[in-house]
Formats: sequence, structure tokens, C-alpha cells
Amino acid sequence: MTTDSASASASASASAAAAVPSSVLGLAPVIPVVVLDDDADAVPLARALVAGGLPAVEVTLRTPAALDAIRAIAAEVPDAVVGAGTVLDAAAVDASAAAGARFLVSPGSTDGLLSAMAASGLAYLPGVSTVSEAMGLLERGVTEMKFFPAEASGGIAYLKSLGSPLPRARFCPTGGITAESAPRYLALPNVGCVGGTWMLPKAALAAKDWATVEKLAAEAAALGSS
Repeated sequence: MTTDSASASASASASAAAAVPSSVLGLAPVIPVVVLDDDADAVPLARALVAGGLPAVEVTLRTPAALDAIRAIAAEVPDAVVGAGTVLDAAAVDASAAAGARFLVSPGSTDGLLSAMAASGLAYLPGVSTVSEAMGLLERGVTEMKFFPAEASGGIAYLKSLGSPLPRARFCPTGGITAESAPRYLALPNVGCVGGTWMLPKAALAAKDWATVEKLAAEAAALGSS
């Protein structure tokens, strides 16, 4: 193999390895949870989030526009790591992967869904809200999970209490978290990141005010160093 061929092969291998993150929790201190009604907003929104320092973008499968939004971000915002949220079944796993999602997030976990997410080859965060659910994931070798709905399920105090009995479990709490409470969650040793929507105010999205989104994203990104 020539030097040029070896270099090209190494570059291709590096690109392939970069395509799927090894850990969702390590992408950013905050993962924006995005609900889009118009896929035309996907690219400028993702660009604003990335510019603000939040490369991981979770597009929830709650609207008909979601898969087209994921597809657009994957194609046009190379610095974004786009994922699919509210993944509920194997069909959603397949559709998300086909659209270009690089990670998957679910609000809960069933045996069928866990098998499908594992088979996809993508990084994934299955949802839990109880000790037994977390133990079930640990039995399957899954150590990274979403804690949802975080505030309604006991919040910071609950997660803190899980640290000693479940030392291998690490969480991305989502649900009711704000700019004010996020730093307290991030201070917990078993929390790798948080998910939230506060950097995506409805008024700014309706006005397509991407400058405000970028500003709020930058403030959220800075929480990881506070």
C-alpha cells in the first residue's frame, strides 16, 4: 500500500470511528432536547446550538417533522452530533438510524427496545426512573442511562442516593431541569450530563431568533466548567 493510500485509508477509518460516539454522556454537559414542527428550522437551530458549544442535538420523535429534521442536520451540519429522542420501539430505532441519527435516547426501556438499540450499533441512553430498572440495565452491561422524568422522580436527592449502591451507573437526568438546577445535577459524580430545553425558548424558536438560541447555548455549555 502506498503512503497516499495508507493515509486515505487511515482518514476513512478515523471518519468512520468518529461517526458514532462511544459515549453520549461525554459529548457535552448539556444535551438540548429539541421538538420541531418544521424541519426547515432544523439546520439553523443546530448551527446555533453548535456555535454556542452544544454539539449534541437530541431531536425528539414527537412530531412528523422529526426524521426529516434529523436527516437535514446529519447532512448539513457536520459539527453536530445529531441523535433521536423519544425512541419507543424497534421501528423508531431503524428509522432514526436510516435518517442519520448518531445516538438514541428513550424515555424508558423494554427488552425489545433494548435489543433493537444494541443491535443498531449506535450509542444509546435507555430511560430509567427506579433502582430496579437501573439494575436491569447494569445486568445487560449498560452503564449509561437517562434518568427520566428527573424532577418528578426524586431529582438530585434521588440520584445522590444511588451513588453508593450503584457505583457503575451514570446518568443523564432529563425532565424539569432548568438553568438554575443544572449545575447541582452536574456536580453529582454519577451524572455525566443533563438534558433540557431552557436554551430553546418557544418565543425565540417562533421568531427564528437563532442569536438568542446561540447565546443561551453558550451559557449552558459553560455549566460544564463551573
